[in-house]
Amino acid sequence: MFTPPTLRGSAVQLEPIRPDHLAGLAAAADEDRSSFGYTDVSQGEDQFAGFIATCAQLLASGRQIPFAVRLLAEDRIVGATRFMDLEVFTWPPPWPPGVNQGPPPTDDTPPSVGEIGGTWYAASVQRTIVNTECKLLLLSHAFDHWQSLRVTLKTDARNERSRTAIERIGASFEGIRRVHSAAVDGSVRDTAYYSIVSSEWPTIKVRLTEMRDRR
Repeated sequence: MFTPPTLRGSAVQLEPIRPDHLAGLAAAADEDRSSFGYTDVSQGEDQFAGFIATCAQLLASGRQIPFAVRLLAEDRIVGATRFMDLEVFTWPPPWPPGVNQGPPPTDDTPPSVGEIGGTWYAASVQRTIVNTECKLLLLSHAFDHWQSLRVTLKTDARNERSRTAIERIGASFEGIRRVHSAAVDGSVRDTAYYSIVSSEWPTIKVRLTEMRDRR
């Protein structure tokens, strides 16, 4: 069993996505969609009903934890984010023949590595404390609670706004994976990869905390 956490900060709370988040997610996504050019964000309650059903399946797999982002001061949902590609390293390697990833995590064997992604926010909270604190909460849980070794962050290589946000928190650029996947706009995208490893986390934690406190 892998218990999904609820992560609470000073400004936001990250809650594992559930059916009662439907109206809040739909309202947040409907504010102004002009910044979603490189991001797959559902629209309307019908689409979000399907999104929530998919999130439940992903959560049950043990490989992802999708969160709704609640702005505490206004008690409203303002976006979504998630842990993705969670896996546990097993020793001694290699994994059995035909297996290309470690087992899914459990409460007793938390993730060795993972990714933060699937992130979008309502227009009204973009470039505010929200993203900074979300990243601080997620990374703190990964490195301080799970004792993870690495967290990946990636984005469409054309998405300069997202890349700047990732670089601001101190993640290391690893390179571009060319012709990597289908893009939201119907093209095939190159993907920019970044990472944070456990040895870098203490310095990045101080940096993120200072960034949050300046907001």
